[in-house]
Amino acid sequence: MAVTEEKKLNIQSITEGKLTWVYIEKPSKDEVEFLKQHFKFHPLNLDDVLSRIQRPKIDEYDDHLFIVLHFPVFDKENRITRPSEVDVFIGENYVVTVHCSGDLKPLAKFFRECQLSEEKRRTYLGRSSSFLLYHMLDRLVNYCFPILGKITESIDDIEDVIFAKAVPETVHEISMIRHDLISFRRVIHPQIPVIEMLEREEYPFFKEDQEAYFGDIADHTRKIWDGLEDSKEVVDGFAETSNWLTSNRIQEIMRVLTIIMVIIAPATLVASIYGMNIPLPGGVESGSLLPLGILLSVMVLIGVGMIVYSHRRKWF
Repeated sequence: MAVTEEKKLNIQSITEGKLTWVYIEKPSKDEVEFLKQHFKFHPLNLDDVLSRIQRPKIDEYDDHLFIVLHFPVFDKENRITRPSEVDVFIGENYVVTVHCSGDLKPLAKFFRECQLSEEKRRTYLGRSSSFLLYHMLDRLVNYCFPILGKITESIDDIEDVIFAKAVPETVHEISMIRHDLISFRRVIHPQIPVIEMLEREEYPFFKEDQEAYFGDIADHTRKIWDGLEDSKEVVDGFAETSNWLTSNRIQEIMRVLTIIMVIIAPATLVASIYGMNIPLPGGVESGSLLPLGILLSVMVLIGVGMIVYSHRRKWF
């Protein structure tokens, strides 16, 4: 057994028997040059290591695979799930993992465990490269479930308050969850066929039962996708409900305003009569209080009549 760490480069490695795990975080051109000198990787794949816009894929060669995978990382500050890329070169006697952003805690934790624990090093590196790859993917895929759980909790919270709080608050929460769901779905969906290829295709340097091991990873990935689909349907339903509530409340407001205008309209009409050339107290030509009393009485009677009529018609 040997545990080594490159001092000048951001490269660490673990060797157990014939298998070596090379671990690289936040690669630069120097780390890529190291891979170019020590491995026979295709130059285009090495260029992909430095690229940040790669889609999940598998490139197959005679003695190794180049795998690009994306896993979700939750950004607490912006409340959105973002993709984090992992590039994997796997051959019979080596596994090279290149993590571009360094924010995938399960992968870093797994490597550290194998560094510090001889038992785990023998368990995970002592069998084959495909066995090590399976456990890497298993940890990374299982890491998706807590993130999906946070979305589910947010949906449950929205369900509790959607009929209680003001519409602008719920609309904002629904839009945040939908944004997070869209981002999460963009991470998971392109990855499903890649995992299924590992399950279905046969690679001569894979020593484990691919259908059993990577089939388990594929099942977990599909389960996550099903959870995202269910969450999407629920959130879409909430969005429709919110739109309906908004429309209904606008109608209620317009109805109340219309009733108020209908009640005020007769008084306005009568008040306009007051502006006619009729001798009334306070007018241009002062008169008795009798015309004023009659006008006020008529205004009150009409207003009360409109209220009674509106109530009988169940307008309010």
